[in-house]
Amino acid sequence: MQTTDARHEAPLLEGLTVLDLSQGIAGPCCAMQLRQQGARVIKVEPPEGDWARHMGRARAGQCAISLAYNAGKESAVIDTRTPAGRTALRKLAREADIVVQSFRPGVVERLGVDYASLAQDRPDLIYVSISGWGGTGPAAGLPAVDTVVQAETGLMDLNRDASGRPHKVGLFVVDIVTGMHAAQGVFMALLRRALRGGGRHIEVSMLQAAAAMQAYPVLDAHLHPEGAAAVNAPGGLFETRDGAHLYTSVANDGMFRRMAEALGETQWLADAGLAHSAGRIARARELNARVAERLRGEDAAYWEQRLAEHDVLRGRVRTVRDLPQHPQARHAGVFVYAEQPGLGALPWPVPPGHEGGGACAPAPALGQHTEAVWAEFGLASG
Repeated sequence: MQTTDARHEAPLLEGLTVLDLSQGIAGPCCAMQLRQQGARVIKVEPPEGDWARHMGRARAGQCAISLAYNAGKESAVIDTRTPAGRTALRKLAREADIVVQSFRPGVVERLGVDYASLAQDRPDLIYVSISGWGGTGPAAGLPAVDTVVQAETGLMDLNRDASGRPHKVGLFVVDIVTGMHAAQGVFMALLRRALRGGGRHIEVSMLQAAAAMQAYPVLDAHLHPEGAAAVNAPGGLFETRDGAHLYTSVANDGMFRRMAEALGETQWLADAGLAHSAGRIARARELNARVAERLRGEDAAYWEQRLAEHDVLRGRVRTVRDLPQHPQARHAGVFVYAEQPGLGALPWPVPPGHEGGGACAPAPALGQHTEAVWAEFGLASG
């Protein structure tokens, strides 16, 4: 059978044009995934730019969030407060294969770029609406950002510290998952269009994404209303003699026996009450205290080797700065270094499933492609 090297095939979405009207993270993350699969993405920004350009620390006019979710896109500034701007936006939207927007309910209708208006001329249009709470309902018009949704949906409650205080997750995980679900919806709509024809209006909310991400905690809370419990034991984050932190846990009865051997806790093997998960969970505090005591007795390197020899789950706590240099990440080519104007070579994660670096290209400066886009689409300046 003849095979084709995937690295030399055309990108999956080559030839498709995406109009990215979104700001922040969720919508740009969706459009970014389409760009990584080969689509052309024109990002329309107001004169002041996507507000995510100003999130956190900036260098050379760029911040990490804007870089991460807009690389390879074209930035065109359109002032939709003017008649000429609204006309230009509608023309671009009619030319696009895919439109991604994250305005509050009612805004796209006022601008004339809602799905119903555009689909009259483009019945095959794939249109993505991303919102915080959905298009209708008591919360539909409320503002939403990732951390607010984390609080409202129980994600912060799940992420409690040792004192019981809830905390936000340390990255904008709801935004990212929302963007991933939206992109998945686009891929499914493209498949359906190829098989049957027609377009699709895809509506994804951050509320939905947060709920989907927490399916098992929600189910566990309903099955066991008495409160949360450990899912396995022993397990957790433990400090070693040299001050490093290791996470270790057991996935099944066999691994528990191997952990007991690795730690020298042979008495656990003779304790019938610890032979199965239910018995260990009931004694989680006791077991974890003993693991903590044992790991404090040696340096992290010793325990990494010891646990590896016994095939026990373990991981040293590292920083994100360390990740591009992780030995396995380097071996697998998880990152490639690409030039960003004014910032030099930056480490870009290769999209999962890609080979040869994926679609790594610089993130645009605000309005960098405005003149070219207006000229290409015959838009009148004004």
